[in-house]
Amino acid sequence: MPKAYWIAHVTVTDPEPYAIYAEGASQAFRKFGARVLARGGAFEQFEGEGHPRNVVIEFPSMQAARDCYRSDIYQAARASRTDAGIAEIVIVEGVE
Repeated sequence: MPKAYWIAHVTVTDPEPYAIYAEGASQAFRKFGARVLARGGAFEQFEGEGHPRNVVIEFPSMQAARDCYRSDIYQAARASRTDAGIAEIVIVEGVE
């Protein structure tokens, strides 16, 4: 079964509630066996519109990534982020 990757491009507009989101999201990621591969850090935007924060999170499977996103833990954290930033999130299945 291939792994899956949660890829997020984010612009934080209000750091305090975003920090609450980050803590809650981290709890959800741990529960669903995720591993953060990239969070913030240096980047170069070659094409398209970018965001200052780029995140890549590895999950054991596509189903685990979906379950994490739909979980009560993540959705509660996500509610903290509503007015704290702009996010684009996609889940991509890896190759074996």
